Amino acid sequence: MLHPTKYVWNDIALEPLSPLLSRKLVHSDRIMLAQVFLKSGCIVPAHEHHNEQATYILEGCLRFWLGATADAPGDVYTDIHAGEVLLIPGGMRHRAEALEDTLDLDVFTPPRQDWIDKTDAYLREKK
Repeated sequence: MLHPTKYVWNDIALEPLSPLLSRKLVHSDRIMLAQVFLKSGCIVPAHEHHNEQATYILEGCLRFWLGATADAPGDVYTDIHAGEVLLIPGGMRHRAEALEDTLDLDVFTPPRQDWIDKTDAYLREKK
């Protein structure tokens, strides 16, 4: 029999990835939730993954470049503000910039194995 698991965000350690980016993760076999904390000016470089992604902005605003514009960001973008959700299909290239200090809740299915294994070098501060 399967058993539910309760998590308390305040009890989960904050994982710093760079001076402008940190996160907290919870996941099961088929879904992942991540609180993502981005300081104003934080850039999430262009990338893609097979996972479907839902980004729900709790505080602040993220600017997204999607598809072909992810690698050459310009005047075609989508701003997602507090209270708004962006659904990103698996395999779609995307890039984001925090226009202000932002807290978002990302949901992935299936879970991002690179985040679990900490092999997501594109997010981590270069040493």
